[in-house]
Amino acid sequence: MWDVQAAASDRRKGEPPRSRVASAWLGRKARWYLPTTLLTDLVAVGVPVALVLRALDRSWAVVGGAVTALAWAGVRLCRARYTRRALGESRGTLPVIGDWLILLGVLAAWHAAAELRVAAPPLVAALTPGLLATLVCRKALHRHLAAVRREAHAVVKVLVVGEPAAADAVAAHLAARTDHPYVVVGAVPVGEGTLGSGVRTTERLAATPSSAHEDAELVVRAVRRLDADLVLVAPGAALAGERLRLLSWGLHDVGVELFVAPGLLDVSVKRLGPSSAGGLSLLRVAPPVREGAQLVLKQALDRAGALAGLVLLAPVLLMVAVAVRLTSSGPVFYLHERVGHQGRPFVMWKFRTMHVGADRRKAELAAANEHEGPLFKMRRDPRVTAVGRWLRRTSLDELPQLVNVLKGDMSLVGPRPPLVDEVARYTQVERRRLAVRPGMTGLWQVSGRSDLSWDETVQLDLSYVDNWSFTSDVDVLVRTLRAVVDGRGAY
Repeated sequence: MWDVQAAASDRRKGEPPRSRVASAWLGRKARWYLPTTLLTDLVAVGVPVALVLRALDRSWAVVGGAVTALAWAGVRLCRARYTRRALGESRGTLPVIGDWLILLGVLAAWHAAAELRVAAPPLVAALTPGLLATLVCRKALHRHLAAVRREAHAVVKVLVVGEPAAADAVAAHLAARTDHPYVVVGAVPVGEGTLGSGVRTTERLAATPSSAHEDAELVVRAVRRLDADLVLVAPGAALAGERLRLLSWGLHDVGVELFVAPGLLDVSVKRLGPSSAGGLSLLRVAPPVREGAQLVLKQALDRAGALAGLVLLAPVLLMVAVAVRLTSSGPVFYLHERVGHQGRPFVMWKFRTMHVGADRRKAELAAANEHEGPLFKMRRDPRVTAVGRWLRRTSLDELPQLVNVLKGDMSLVGPRPPLVDEVARYTQVERRRLAVRPGMTGLWQVSGRSDLSWDETVQLDLSYVDNWSFTSDVDVLVRTLRAVVDGRGAY
């Protein structure tokens, strides 16, 4: 019973119980996250509701505001928004909107049961500041947490266990991305071979353990030496099945959390589901959504959004057209062949931002290309007109693509529409970007646009293609508004 003895030894040494290791990293976030979030939710909902009820001459205005505020906090509590694991981890808008809609349902039921007879529009208006305040608070916490993590604070310290090649791959992948809290502090290689990633090693597991408890003893020793928060196993031929099960027993007996990396990349957790067959643990990977109600909703949003955009933005379109026509010679619109869904070509509409004949100068400027891969981009492209540079900065040059969306050639959200010569140089992996309709905006638009490398652009597009959902489209559209206002990466 080495595990019981080790736990007792920890207590004798004055160390915290190992059962707390799994949640210790959560406490490294700033303590003010929870009270700030809770206070924002209560005040931003309770005060406006109380003021509106008082304006409506309701004697129970203060009580109504307090009950509404508590109902909002209750909804958020039931949806696990106040847990240390959740605070600051996301800036998404859809979860908050979902919580807010649930609150409306709860208040509607309370309104009917209590026969309060208060008009719905004033109350909905009074609840809107709470929604906005929660969104702002959520985003502020996310930005603060991202900033402190860049300074190596509030991170999750990970010990990787696996065969050298697998451990190297996991460590390299985690080090290459900054959109997660995990920092590899060490590795325990299994079998012979050296680690090429430079990760610190303190122990090594034999290819075949000499006893049932040997693996767990060595890994726990490494966890304590490196002060790791959890163990991440990269399973392989030398570490799987019964051996992995015994290791999990040993780690869990002393409170060390265990994660297993299945080797999948950029697969949304929404597509993953655990299962089992005869005691064998299975991980189901659902296929990407390509049909059904969500696709119908996407198509309806595309057509309705494109039509509404063309009607509402008609004055803007007219002013841009006049500006393009008066400031440089040539047509107002630039019509160019692009490659769309399943490789079908189509003519994409844009406002002209370059001088006439710019396409013929592309070859002579090839040496000045500032983008790797098949994509051509120049921050100071001499072919761009003065008005064109402003149109690109504000993304107004892309508004005519609403015509393409209305025709069905494009979508509001999707991968960037590629040029024919770009597609000619695509690899098999890159061609998967053509599995869906290209979009006016997408993950590339809200993540840096031209500032992204070619590999980053492809990675974002493939992530969209494989993990698309209707709610993700709505989220991208909301984030696009900020990206357009910010203008970073647009040239």
